[in-house]
Amino acid sequence: MRSIDVIFAIISKSDTMYRNIKVVGFDADDTLWVNEPNYKETERRFISLLKNRMNPDLLPKELYATEMNNLHLYGYGAKSFTLSMIETAVRICGESISGNLIEKIIALGKALMDKPIELLEGVEAVLKKLNGNYRLIIATKGDLLDQERKLKKSGLAGHFHHIEIMSEKNEAQYQNLLKHLDIKPDEFIMIGNSMRSDILPVLEIGSYAIHVPYHTNWEHELTGEPTPQTNRLLSVSAISEVTGIL
Repeated sequence: MRSIDVIFAIISKSDTMYRNIKVVGFDADDTLWVNEPNYKETERRFISLLKNRMNPDLLPKELYATEMNNLHLYGYGAKSFTLSMIETAVRICGESISGNLIEKIIALGKALMDKPIELLEGVEAVLKKLNGNYRLIIATKGDLLDQERKLKKSGLAGHFHHIEIMSEKNEAQYQNLLKHLDIKPDEFIMIGNSMRSDILPVLEIGSYAIHVPYHTNWEHELTGEPTPQTNRLLSVSAISEVTGIL
């Protein structure tokens, strides 16, 4: 990928590539606010509860396997994660599992859902700068109630023209979104931290994307594939750099 210094040298606001952009989409978790570190901390506490029942080094793999098996039933989000923690504990402990342990796991899940929202640095300034020049939307996935709760806590809702909470982020879902917004693919640009969910499907439908990597990623969001080499994708080190592109 080009460095941001090179990007500034070759792209300006008048660049024909971006002249048609009407809608700027933002991922929510780990793009606008902190999310994955909260899950990692909850996972560490879960492992601590079960460390005497199973090798702590193996527990993360057990939990992840449960999550993957449950995705088609529960989808994404804190409630799904809590159910997967309970199921993993039951599988490991068997009939000896106690009601007290289950109560502690439920408490972990509730604490995760009740976490305060920590905005990432520069987010509010970027939204204020872009608002008025573009229609801003959130395109995120997860549990509807959980994501609505986080958006309300964030105080950012007033910046957005539309909120789209998807069960999955794939080409079909993005195409439906563009249809709802009544825009063409080259009029949309998506900003997010996940190459799998925020970038690749958007590029596949002919739209633009800006990748803002985050220091912590859920294993499921890692593709293991090389970064696509296309002039419709840019990468920045911080969301504050977006206003130098749009």
